[in-house]
Amino acid sequence: RPEETAKVMHEGGWIATGDMACVDERGYVRIVDRKKDMILVSGFNVYPNEIEDILALHPQVLEVAAIGIPDERSGEVVKVFIVKKDPQLNAETVIQHCKQYLTGYKVPKQVEFREELPKTNVGKILRRALRDEAIGKSARP
Repeated sequence: RPEETAKVMHEGGWIATGDMACVDERGYVRIVDRKKDMILVSGFNVYPNEIEDILALHPQVLEVAAIGIPDERSGEVVKVFIVKKDPQLNAETVIQHCKQYLTGYKVPKQVEFREELPKTNVGKILRRALRDEAIGKSARP
């Protein structure tokens, strides 16, 4: 796909990978997430991996994916898709767990439970497929 390659190649041989990173106090670079997956809530950057990592700590959660969905007030809000490890898990428990560890704007506003999450052939969760589906649902009359 030459046109896709051209989009990421820059002058001087630099390649824009789309990875978001930060440098810690010791000078180490840490990859945080992919730029295309970043959620923008009221002007604040929210990285799906941060939310997913917090929810993965919950003993009743088997798998989780976080995406941004359109919101009239804040631009986007966080929605999570969860595969339960325990059938007793509910949305309120998920939200309360997140409130313990995350700033308010990072707490999911929507929780959807699934039997499974869409994945690539190597097992990586396809956030794009979830986002496309969620946005498609919200755009329907």
